[in-house]
Amino acid sequence: MKGNLNLPLICLVAFFAMSAGALLGPVLPFMVEPLNTSRAAIGLVLGMYTFSTALFMLFISAITDSVGRKKILVPCLLINGVAGVACYFAPDFETLLALRFIQGIGISGMLPIAMTMIGELYTGLERVNAMGKMSMTTGIGAVSAPLIGGILASYGWNVPFLFYGLSIPLAIIVVFALPETNPHENRTHNTESIIKTLAEFRILYTIVLSFSIFFLLYTIVIYVPFILKDNFGFSVKEAGLALGIQGIAMAMISSRARSFSARYGKQKLLIAGFIITGIALGGFIFATSLPLVLVLIFLFGIGFGMVQPQLNTLATQVAPPGMMGSIVSVFNIMKYAGQTAAPLVLAVVLFNSDLQIVFGTSCTFAFLIAFSTYFFKDIYESLDG
Repeated sequence: MKGNLNLPLICLVAFFAMSAGALLGPVLPFMVEPLNTSRAAIGLVLGMYTFSTALFMLFISAITDSVGRKKILVPCLLINGVAGVACYFAPDFETLLALRFIQGIGISGMLPIAMTMIGELYTGLERVNAMGKMSMTTGIGAVSAPLIGGILASYGWNVPFLFYGLSIPLAIIVVFALPETNPHENRTHNTESIIKTLAEFRILYTIVLSFSIFFLLYTIVIYVPFILKDNFGFSVKEAGLALGIQGIAMAMISSRARSFSARYGKQKLLIAGFIITGIALGGFIFATSLPLVLVLIFLFGIGFGMVQPQLNTLATQVAPPGMMGSIVSVFNIMKYAGQTAAPLVLAVVLFNSDLQIVFGTSCTFAFLIAFSTYFFKDIYESLDG
């Protein structure tokens, strides 16, 4: 019976890791005035925690294969919960950013350990299926988290931060219900070999793709709410509900990750997914009607749902024996690096132009990644199936 809880609990961990950003996306435009900051700077509420997460994942990647998985996961869940709740009490923008930095320390171990545990508990297409279920969970979260954040924000801009406290009881459940998937006899000390392993092109390119898809995701998370607010007068709750449409598409596509992978192969899914995200991002340049904006949000979710489960699976498949935890951690470092780079790079673009150029920049980037993935079309062939 306890084994039946493994995947649901791992999926919950992934949900709380994802919600660190998704919960606040639709709330960002409504934080600008009470925090006495600017539109360009407010993206740092997301960017600060992603920077911290990427930074501390360097530490996680160095130790993860030499210690127990739960010894990392449980403290990280507790840090996320405590720091998240503390954000509710932040008196100013600078304090909030400092607390988000601390929260990022907790986030740093959650998704890498969740992915690694799936990689150690499942094999073959069952692993693809489990990764698909995890991606489906985060897709459902992408629907519910923005809506939850919007509803809570109607009671105050800082109320959504209290939601993070739910990871505290989850940590207690994990202690007793999840197995230790990295027993003492399997632990390795391979810090010196991580850099050498990353030189393998297939691993390096997988990491680049991780950075890219989350850079594109945060273009949507940060800047679509401004379109909804400025052009259509959306409230924070309405923006949260609209942004969650991409999660519906993500959940629909991710739930079929196993069958899609078996039928088409990972490479074709990656290429198609990046092309679809590029089309969606480019569409926002010309989106003057609300129905078109909502369709483009949904379309982006389809592309993201095609890419993410395949990438998560590949991160566990390309890792050499005894180094899965380390490689998955580096993979996730680049995922959060993409989330950090998006508000920083695109804020510069926005400062010097407008939202159309922001979406045009990300659209171009998506098509470049799709082209390069096609160019390197043979690197994952042996892993399909």
